[in-house]
Amino acid sequence: MILILLAFFLLLTTGITYFGYRVYSRPGRVQERLADTGAVTTLGEAPEGDGEMMVRIIHQVGAAVPVSPAEVAESRRYLIAAGFRSERAVSVLYGCKVIVCLALLTGFFFLHLFGTNPMLRVLTLAFAGYMGWQIPRMVVERLILRRQERLRLSLPDALDLMVVCVEAGLGLDQAFVSVTRELQKTHREIAEEFGLVNLEMRAGKRRAEALHNLAERSNEDELNKLVAILIQADRFGTSIAESLRTHADFMRIRRRQQAEERAGKVGVKLVFPIFFCILPAMLIVTAGPGILQIVKYLFPLMKQFSV
Repeated sequence: MILILLAFFLLLTTGITYFGYRVYSRPGRVQERLADTGAVTTLGEAPEGDGEMMVRIIHQVGAAVPVSPAEVAESRRYLIAAGFRSERAVSVLYGCKVIVCLALLTGFFFLHLFGTNPMLRVLTLAFAGYMGWQIPRMVVERLILRRQERLRLSLPDALDLMVVCVEAGLGLDQAFVSVTRELQKTHREIAEEFGLVNLEMRAGKRRAEALHNLAERSNEDELNKLVAILIQADRFGTSIAESLRTHADFMRIRRRQQAEERAGKVGVKLVFPIFFCILPAMLIVTAGPGILQIVKYLFPLMKQFSV
């Protein structure tokens, strides 16, 4: 009990200290520095980049974790696919792993502090440590799937705009620039990817290499197909506009087929919810009164016959 109270006191003290620094101390120092320039800020409002201190702490924790270069390269590839391109993204990921691991270990340790089975306690702590180390990776994989879905849904609009640009007389490089500019607000992910392709080509990379980098960064099947079509059209000299229009029509047909497939699976997926959730309630409502009447009148008659 003393250890639990001590841990709660330390947690409460840390929270109050961080809240005071974030809401009162740091904005106050910002106001003092900007007083001579005439800038006006409101006390209690968090300044821009308020989470920088927490990110810096996590970065320092992750930088101290010994990691092999191969694992760093794999983690960087996952983070780029999720949309995190910062230089310290890998160290922040490992810092999150360490912090979540320590938090779960501490929580499970206090939960099983008075346990009687030492083997169960060791297994629980080992499982907590493993899950704490894997949870940030699972979160990153979930972010990758969401980003890939947004890229896949925004690709037909980008292809239509590219077809319009190419048919209007623009080259493929200028088409990437136009798509990046026009889709910056509506489809930010695809605009960022096309913008990186344009920057790489401006930096001196060949178009095929820049397109290959696009496929590797996104790791999305539809973008991989688009990259293959553009490289083949550029290599063999075929019409890029016709290839893009054909691919856009193919994507729409495939999306309609996927929607029909999902609609066909609805009946099978509803079997278990209906059987375990809806059917018992219907049986209780329909057959419940009859069962109560049977229990009320039949059981006394059975007792009379048995006597």
